[in-house]
Amino acid sequence: MKEKKSDTIEDVIGHQFSAYYKIAIEKFFQFAMSVDCVILGYHENGIKLLVIERGAEPHLGKMALPGDLVYPNEDVNSSAVRVLKDLTGIRNVDMIQTKCYGKVDRHPIGRVATIGYYALINVDKYRPLANSWADNVYWVDVKDLPELAFDHRSIVDDALETLRERVRHQPLGFHLLPMKFTLGEMQALYEAVLDEKFDKANFRKRILSMGLLKDLNELQSDVPHRPGRLFSFDEEAYKRLLAKGFSFGL
Repeated sequence: MKEKKSDTIEDVIGHQFSAYYKIAIEKFFQFAMSVDCVILGYHENGIKLLVIERGAEPHLGKMALPGDLVYPNEDVNSSAVRVLKDLTGIRNVDMIQTKCYGKVDRHPIGRVATIGYYALINVDKYRPLANSWADNVYWVDVKDLPELAFDHRSIVDDALETLRERVRHQPLGFHLLPMKFTLGEMQALYEAVLDEKFDKANFRKRILSMGLLKDLNELQSDVPHRPGRLFSFDEEAYKRLLAKGFSFGL
């Protein structure tokens, strides 16, 4: 007498939900997931975006964000770290997850949902190098972006919006300014990130009132203009302010 074949978990679940789904349950597990990294750099008083030149189809030769598919046995956060390192050589960057993008036709090969990540880094501290299937890697100004592959422009725009909202509620600057900096340099950083101009006197008054900076009682040297007063970040004050939260309204 033949033994009855045991039902698989797919059979059991498929049978349970067959009355509710319009397609077989296994069809739900037939599309891919990817990650796309929006790496923003502060350099020469401007915000730059790291892009790669795609060396593979689809969109061969087009500029794109460093992004790739998530392995089936890989969590998405680990995937973002791996993909950024594999395509650009950049590592040890703390990235923040932004949004999920899931338009049905966003990828020409098949259904691919992607999760966006972003980070703001000091360009001078990293040396990106194209690897894997990326042919080249470039820094481009966010105010003059080339046409990007897929829906990557939307992912960039959303990351910038998220960053600007976050900057208004958390102090910014530890890793983007030199150890000693002027209030003018700090203002230039905030203006670049928020893409707006601030009144010089109001900005200085607001920043100094936070108690976030240490006055070093030093002036700039070897500059072709009137030397500015130098400051540094007070790390303990920074931690307290970060924990408390604040509104950077000017």
